[in-house]
Amino acid sequence: MAPGHVAYGLRAQYGMLVTPETVMAWERGEISPTSAELTALAGVLWCAPGELLAEPVTLREHRIARGLAPEDLARRVGVEAGAYQKMEDTGRWKGNERQSAALATALGLTLAQFVTATGKHEELAELLRSAVTTRWQAYVKPLTKLLPVPKAHLERVLEQLHGEYQSRMVATLSWGGGQGEAGSGDSGREYLTDIVERFWSLAGGAA
Repeated sequence: MAPGHVAYGLRAQYGMLVTPETVMAWERGEISPTSAELTALAGVLWCAPGELLAEPVTLREHRIARGLAPEDLARRVGVEAGAYQKMEDTGRWKGNERQSAALATALGLTLAQFVTATGKHEELAELLRSAVTTRWQAYVKPLTKLLPVPKAHLERVLEQLHGEYQSRMVATLSWGGGQGEAGSGDSGREYLTDIVERFWSLAGGAA
């Protein structure tokens, strides 16, 4: 279908006044259709809304890919509809532990997808860096608030991460000065840079 045909279908079937130029801009990824426009577009093209999306990243994209209205998802998660819409619009999820677990279940999110969709990736990275460089036990509670992960599982993962990082720093001391120390320092910094990816590999939340 040419952009003009799509625009005509949106107008004739759904009463949406969308120009062919707008359809072309959607195709090029220059602008994004609203939830209503995407649903209508899927109807015109005889497909599911999720088929028109690239890999979902944001809460809105995951919700649309699942074919859920904001009000429906809010009800499933146990959040007031207006509050959910605000969180979706800002990209900052503020639900509690139970609501976070319900959100991940309703949208079929992996832990990694949950963290990205709720805008908490950098917060997770900072907590993990602090946990491995100081006392990891102090970070169990804030991390359980951030992630829908069983506490016992999280404790095992943090303990292993802490051990891995500390063993690199102990190696620095045992090697003494010179190039060995610089090399191990680089190794420690590299570990901290990749801490989130290492966390997923141990926690099993990336898949």
